[in-house]
Amino acid sequence: MHEHAYGPSETGSVVLELGGETGALILYTGRDLHGREIEISRGDDRRVHSAVRERRVRDGSFHSAVYPDLPAGIYTIWWDEDTSAGTVSVHGGVITEFVWPSSGFGVTG
Repeated sequence: MHEHAYGPSETGSVVLELGGETGALILYTGRDLHGREIEISRGDDRRVHSAVRERRVRDGSFHSAVYPDLPAGIYTIWWDEDTSAGTVSVHGGVITEFVWPSSGFGVTG
């Protein structure tokens, strides 16, 4: 698990190409995880990670990690090296959403 100091993403700064067997995952967290890199994996595949960033939208802001261009399948979201925070099913052409446990997620502003 790594942490970085990323600035906020502005409205429209993330582009997702969906279709066929390709989907995406948006993982919502609280601001306390800002900069944390959260790993996911599909089956026995290697883990990939994305950093939690502040996302500014018209009505305020929220924190999330975005995983674009995911092949359809069941993904494990990792709390740490050994512990699962949950699983999600990613489908082609769809954005899957997951709320990090105990995140207190909500748009602020």
